[in-house]
Amino acid sequence: MSTHTATTYAARPIPPSALAELRVADDAGRACVPFVVPVDDGGDPLRCCLRPSAPGERIALVAYAPLRRWATETGAEPGAYDEQGPVFVHAEECGGPAPSEAYPFTRPGALRTLRRYDAAGRIVGGRLLEIPEAAEEGFDRAFAEAFAEAFADPAVALVHVRAVEYGCFHFEVRRP
Repeated sequence: MSTHTATTYAARPIPPSALAELRVADDAGRACVPFVVPVDDGGDPLRCCLRPSAPGERIALVAYAPLRRWATETGAEPGAYDEQGPVFVHAEECGGPAPSEAYPFTRPGALRTLRRYDAAGRIVGGRLLEIPEAAEEGFDRAFAEAFAEAFADPAVALVHVRAVEYGCFHFEVRRP
């Protein structure tokens, strides 16, 4: 059992510079097409501020390539491991995430995959995580233990958390 806490492994939102670009054209080269969340809808995971969308907010669904952007930043060459997928973001600049020690998007019973990448951008393992049905503390403990397990391997530079159901990128955690 790990003694790590949620604050040891911080969930990272999409960086503001990347968001500015995505709000013009996404990583697939398509123009950003904002829409207003319907009054009877909401709950889409916003990767800009790491919270669910609310009715009436202007958001957009864009293609995002998190590993490609990280590789550009670090000089890594992920090759075939580079991929892009859909993410929701606010259509205009937002304040980013509120300070929190909890992990975002922890719907009880949801399945997440935690993909581990090395400094070259290659997948070096992964783990399936079912978010516990128990109290919220169980969510954070499950994630913290999974990150502790991942970063126990010195080859792991970062971990991407994705939804199993749709393959959507949720957030990134880098080596502390």
